[in-house]
Amino acid sequence: MQLSKMLSTIKKNWFLFGIIIVIFFAKIAPKIGAKGGILVPEVTVKYLAVAIIFFNSGVSLKSEDLGKALFQVRVHIFVQFFTFLLFPMLIFILVMFLQLVGFNRSLLDGLKILSCMPPPVSSAVILTKAVGGNEAAAIFNSAFGSFLGIAVTPALILALVGTTADVPMASIFTQLTATVVVPLLIGQFVRRALANRVNLKNVLWGEMGSAVLLLIIYSTFCDTFSQESIDVDGSTLIFTFLLIVAIQTCLLYAVYVMSSAWMLPFSRSDSVALMFCCTHKSLTLGIPIIKIIFADSPSLSLITIPLLVYHPTQILLGGMLVPYIKSWMLGTSRSQRLLLGVV
Repeated sequence: MQLSKMLSTIKKNWFLFGIIIVIFFAKIAPKIGAKGGILVPEVTVKYLAVAIIFFNSGVSLKSEDLGKALFQVRVHIFVQFFTFLLFPMLIFILVMFLQLVGFNRSLLDGLKILSCMPPPVSSAVILTKAVGGNEAAAIFNSAFGSFLGIAVTPALILALVGTTADVPMASIFTQLTATVVVPLLIGQFVRRALANRVNLKNVLWGEMGSAVLLLIIYSTFCDTFSQESIDVDGSTLIFTFLLIVAIQTCLLYAVYVMSSAWMLPFSRSDSVALMFCCTHKSLTLGIPIIKIIFADSPSLSLITIPLLVYHPTQILLGGMLVPYIKSWMLGTSRSQRLLLGVV
């Protein structure tokens, strides 16, 4: 009886157990999934995994749902306003206070740079899908925000940190088109071709996306654990981690409160997409942009720490909150909703 109950718990929460397992293996042998390792994440994760995620979404989403998402202008404005204006503004204010206590200057610059980053093209979509939120809106805003970030992110970094460089917009634009737009369109084509032959509802699209996300988590932690020693003391590093967890938690709650306000016409499904799209930041686009702009900076390794910590944290925190956000979205149990601070 106990074994059956345990297996049932594992099956129900397989994604959370999967996160623990992949982090464990990343710690044991980080070189396998790190850049240049056997897994070749610069191809399998950066291109193939992201392409699979958006192909998956293209096949599983109805064309009319994607069409409707294009006209959800209020959702798009909210996401891009929060991502590129409100997020950087809040972090800038926080940094001003941290400067008063003598916090590491390079790490503070890293926090400001982190706030300028566009939304990711993978985790926000998968977590929204796992909850059952407005996946179409998450897809549109993740893709649109990433394209927008090619130009906006360097400009914001220039304004907040005071440096500039030539960003290869054409190559980044091509990469996003190849890994996001093309797979999504191919998925839509395949959906129409199979519509009358296969019952697409029986395919475990959510589980497939979650499995790909586990690969991304594994690769991310392999990179993290394979990092060379960084010239910063342990207490500062721990404080940075706790600070980022607190930032993400507060931002998630802030987006929930704002998107649930009675004067804003957002459904709970919309709020789920907003929570993940507004609070997540892209490591895939972020690291190349940082390396281009700060290539000659002696503080390059320190500047990247906030983004390197933020990326896996947003996935872990989002993954742990999935069942609770889902119960809130479906309006099931008040006791479960209280876990999110929802009254």
